[in-house]
Amino acid sequence: MAEDFLGQSVESTRTVWAVGPLMRAVADTLAARFNPVAVRGEVSGFARAASGHCYFSLKDDSGQVRCAMFRRSAEQLTFAPRDGQLVEARGRLDVYGPRGDLQLIVDTLRVAGQGSLFEQFLRLKSRLEAEGLFDVARKRVLPEQPRALGLVTSLGAAALRDVVTSLARRVPHLPVLLFPASVQGAGAPQELVLALEAAYQRHQTHGDVDVLLLVRGGGSLEDLWAFNDEQVVRAVTRAPMPVICGVGHETDFTLSDFAADLRAPTPTAAAELCSPSRDQRLGELDYLGERLSTALNDALDRRSQRLDWLGQRLGRPSARLHGAGRQLTDIEHRLGRAMGQALLRGQARVDALAVQMPQAVRRSVMSHRQRLDQAATALSMMDPQLVLKRGYALLTDRHGQVVTRIAQAPSGQTLHARLSDGQLDVKVL
Repeated sequence: MAEDFLGQSVESTRTVWAVGPLMRAVADTLAARFNPVAVRGEVSGFARAASGHCYFSLKDDSGQVRCAMFRRSAEQLTFAPRDGQLVEARGRLDVYGPRGDLQLIVDTLRVAGQGSLFEQFLRLKSRLEAEGLFDVARKRVLPEQPRALGLVTSLGAAALRDVVTSLARRVPHLPVLLFPASVQGAGAPQELVLALEAAYQRHQTHGDVDVLLLVRGGGSLEDLWAFNDEQVVRAVTRAPMPVICGVGHETDFTLSDFAADLRAPTPTAAAELCSPSRDQRLGELDYLGERLSTALNDALDRRSQRLDWLGQRLGRPSARLHGAGRQLTDIEHRLGRAMGQALLRGQARVDALAVQMPQAVRRSVMSHRQRLDQAATALSMMDPQLVLKRGYALLTDRHGQVVTRIAQAPSGQTLHARLSDGQLDVKVL
């Protein structure tokens, strides 16, 4: 309470906020004033929680702001943020009520300065994907036992040393053919295309490069840009053999990765994917040898047992001959009985037919006679001579055509009339 100049008390006009509503009001004010917001600064204290959320700060010489990047947005990262890295973050300002901290909720994060390149990357990726260059159906399976490996990389790249070391350790017997090319710089795309085409030509002429490795070490988006070149990507899709692309580190992605048959997170991993270790292969051979030896011994045992059984059966040939003689005698008796029974059945059938045949002949003759009488009766009923005997006559003209209408007999024409006992010539009056 307060008093005015007359000594009367007056109620204060100031609003008294609760902490929670105050934090929400401040957050609403920030959202209306700044959001969405883009911030550039150095990463500090980057940490990824078990939930997948990322927490860090962005700072410069004059200040810092706490940042939170939730799992759904963090899954879209195309690089691994590290402390001291200059980045651009886009998101919205908010106030974390439980601590009253100002924080930036980050939706997208990218390395500062790569925005235009990244936009080119996304546009080209979308266009090539629409053409079907990245379809899963195009991907081929790696051969289990390649005859030779092809390697496309720079002669001075650390990736070359890593791949060769890994292959020498795992598959020292496997030939590796190097097709050198620059992996960075303005001329790198053209050199990569030429190196790829040289590997394809080698495969077609000699047939010994069954898998091709396209590798280089890590770097920024600008450093890896040659592997995003459209001509390089299209050259990868023309490969007559499976292609493994191992460019950059695990979080680096290039368009060549999408076009290749298989993506490896690192160059060393690319070498491991196409080269089962020598020790593993020797172990598999030992295992197969043991299985083969066991199977062979089992087969020999079974054949030996069967041979013993057959030997026992052949040990008494006189008994087998005696048994065969008994079987032959039994078959002879059975055949004689069967033939006698068949003759008896045939004689009985002949006797039955001898009795039935005269009766069947008489029935057939009577049936045919009845049919003949019926046909004669029907034929006589159709005799035109009977019609003439009832007083009718058959008129024909001089051409022999039957006259059935008056129009066919004009006046003065002579007609022939056939009666029951002869013919007459008549004249139409």
